[in-house]
Amino acid sequence: MQKFKITSEDTDRRLDIFLAEKMKAGYSRNAIQQAIEGGFVLVNDKASKASYKLRPDDEVSFTTPPPKTPDVTAEDIPVNIIYEDDDVIVVNKPAGMVVHPAHGNYTHTLVNALLFYCKGKLSSTGSPLRPGVVHRLDKEVSGVLVLAKTDTAYRELVKQFKEKTTKRKYIAFVKGEPALLKDKISLAIGRSKKDRKKMAVTSEGPTSKSAVTNYEVLKKFKGITKLAIVLETGRTHQIRVHMSYMGYPILGDTTYGGPKALPDGRQAERIMLHAKSLGFKHPVSGKEMLFEAELPEEFGKLEHGLQ
Repeated sequence: MQKFKITSEDTDRRLDIFLAEKMKAGYSRNAIQQAIEGGFVLVNDKASKASYKLRPDDEVSFTTPPPKTPDVTAEDIPVNIIYEDDDVIVVNKPAGMVVHPAHGNYTHTLVNALLFYCKGKLSSTGSPLRPGVVHRLDKEVSGVLVLAKTDTAYRELVKQFKEKTTKRKYIAFVKGEPALLKDKISLAIGRSKKDRKKMAVTSEGPTSKSAVTNYEVLKKFKGITKLAIVLETGRTHQIRVHMSYMGYPILGDTTYGGPKALPDGRQAERIMLHAKSLGFKHPVSGKEMLFEAELPEEFGKLEHGLQ
């Protein structure tokens, strides 16, 4: 909150004009008027009008309004639907598509596409920018994703993910050749101290949370390995962070040390990580359900080039 004491110099000036000059950093006169209308500006601890004429010794207080949440618009974007009923919708998200709108990226997301496809029928529980979203995949990660159409389905699916009863399997190509054919990685993950945009293996700080990743070697090539990965937890960037920490970064994942250059001279088109399958109990019927998404074309091309 900022406060201003009115002197004789500013007597009889309009409140909105006065504040527009005082609050030069990012506040237009229109924004000031909206703040006044919203009750974020007080004169002598009372709400006022933009046209109020200031008097000597008036005290004006300005509280920064919270940022407005932009409307999430429906967009006619093709979506690969795996399964759909009145309660849930399961999709195969392509690499390069963000799951839901966020700061700096409010359009062309999966949620924008599904709002159009479902005619707006996605659960309104949770954040207004994430209708129906109960879990996420990173932008450059493809594969199976479930969203809730109803509030009942949303609450039940969130509960299943929280209680770790869902079944999530991924396929990845990593640099290197793990010595163990199977392994469980139990290392906490938190925000990186060196780069706040990244996650890291850590045991300190309020953001650090337990994380468990299981992997199994499917096939070894020269310097590259194809893995099946099963998650027990779902932390941000979990697979990418764990595999990088173990010395086997995912191909194409330059954020966490994964190379883009492939053995045959080509460049990895994306992060070579795909959510192959997802299992959960139907949030209404309770029926066990399992969905799979075929490996993207670039995975087949990579493996063929490694033979």
